[in-house]
Amino acid sequence: MGKDIIVLSLGGSIIIPKTGFEPKFLRGFKKMILDFLRRGFRFIIVCGGGATCRNYQAAARAVGGLSDEEADRLGIQATRFNAFFVKTLFGKLAHPEITKAPEQKYKWKEKILIGAGWDPGWSSDYDAVALAKTYGAKTVINLSNIEYVYDSDPRQNPKAKKLVNISWKNFRKIVGNKWIPGANLPFDPIASRLADKNKIKVIVMNGNNLPEVKKAIEGKKFIGTTIGG
Repeated sequence: MGKDIIVLSLGGSIIIPKTGFEPKFLRGFKKMILDFLRRGFRFIIVCGGGATCRNYQAAARAVGGLSDEEADRLGIQATRFNAFFVKTLFGKLAHPEITKAPEQKYKWKEKILIGAGWDPGWSSDYDAVALAKTYGAKTVINLSNIEYVYDSDPRQNPKAKKLVNISWKNFRKIVGNKWIPGANLPFDPIASRLADKNKIKVIVMNGNNLPEVKKAIEGKKFIGTTIGG
C-alpha cells in the first residue's frame, strides 16, 4: 500500500468484546500501530460501536418506543465513547479532536486521526469510506471479529461459502441496499455503495489476528476477504 494514509475501520467488538476489555490485545494493537508510525505511515482509525451500541439499542427497544433515528443516535454516542478511549491510548500522537464530519477535510499534523459516528443514517463503515474518499486513500481495512465474508450467514447455513475476493456488485447483492441501525453485517450497504462508486477497495478481516492485520497493511497476502479489489 505504500507509506500513505491507512484507513482502519475498527469494530467496536474489537475495541471491547462482549467479555470485556482485553489489555493484552490493546497493548499489541498499540505496539503494531507505533511500529508502523516509525516507518512513516499515518493512520485514520474510525471506531465502531459494537456490542456496546447494540446493548443500549436492545435495552431501549425492550422498554419500547425507540425510533430508528433514536437507535442511530445511541449508536453514534457509543462510537464516540469508543473513539475517545482509542484516542487516549495514543496520547499526543493522535489529533486532539475526534473527527465526526468525514466529508470535511482539514489539516492534521499528528500521525493518527481518530474518527467516530457522524449523523443518523450513516454507520462507522460509511464514515471510514467517506474519510478514505476525503483524504485520497484507495483502501479501507475493516477490522471485525470475522475472518471472511460468506455468501450467506454461516451461523444459519453450515454450507455457506467463504469468499476471498468478491466484486462490489456481487457483495451488494448479499447485503442489500438499506442500512438498519445496529445491523450486524460484514460491511454496511450504504458504505458499500459509496466505496463502489469511488472505486475504494475494502478488506474485511479478523482484527484480533494482528500478524495478519500487519500483512494487510504492508500489502502482503493475508487471511481475509477483499471486496472490490
